[in-house]
Amino acid sequence: MSGSVPFIRRLAVIGVGLIGGSLARALRTAGAVGEIVGIDRDEANLRQAAELGVVDRAAATVAEGVAGADMVFLSVPVRAMAGVVREIAPHLAAGCIVTDGGSVKAEVVAACDPLMPAGTCFVGGHPIAGTEHSGVGASFATLYQGKRCILTPAAATDRDALATVVRMWEAAGSEVVLMDPEKHDRVVAAISHLPHMVAYALVNAVEGYDRFEESILRYSAGGFRDFTRIASSDPAMWRDIALMNREGVLEMMDHFAAYFGQLRSLVAAGDAEGLERFFRDSKESRDAIL
Repeated sequence: MSGSVPFIRRLAVIGVGLIGGSLARALRTAGAVGEIVGIDRDEANLRQAAELGVVDRAAATVAEGVAGADMVFLSVPVRAMAGVVREIAPHLAAGCIVTDGGSVKAEVVAACDPLMPAGTCFVGGHPIAGTEHSGVGASFATLYQGKRCILTPAAATDRDALATVVRMWEAAGSEVVLMDPEKHDRVVAAISHLPHMVAYALVNAVEGYDRFEESILRYSAGGFRDFTRIASSDPAMWRDIALMNREGVLEMMDHFAAYFGQLRSLVAAGDAEGLERFFRDSKESRDAIL
């Protein structure tokens, strides 16, 4: 956005992949950021981020990367969040805001908040956006346009810091929603985590179907490919999500199993009227919101 004054002077992005790279691109396009520093354990990915202009410079160390930053964005696996905050804490400037894009919030906020030095602030966040692709090469500036971003401030979160993070996500094109961390984890267990569990299980079930000598996955067409697209997502990331939001994921898996069991009973009984009602209710609910 030509002529705009950046309200983030220096942004450090730790984990310059799809999520972190897309935020960097979006904020640069919006004129919301001055300098962007990239930090990533994957040296090839970090070099690519610099070559693509996603970051202005690549930092050799975490300490160098966060030095002087007024905003730090963490885009690392959720089980690594607390360790990264512990590592960067001694090197944060006064007034620095640390926020994240992880899809589990209760445990992350509880672990990271106490690690922040006096005069700095942690604000939990989760943009509800993404693709099945990973790496900075998959990032793009419009990923967050028209999408929701849930922020999960703690009771003691500084209101000015929270307002700045809200402004950051709005600059990236998102609608910001504030939510309790525990509620967040239950909500995303339903709308995000369960669908990924189902997709992974479905692909494994079809691949493991052994009535024929050949894999029947080779016959899959548009419907199966569209439905299971998210099973191409990063396995390590989803391992961590399933473990850190275990209670919410298990609750939704059991809830889903009850409905799947109901559907199985209707099929087994040959209940045409019940099947049509089941399918119609689902169609009407989906059509009303999507």
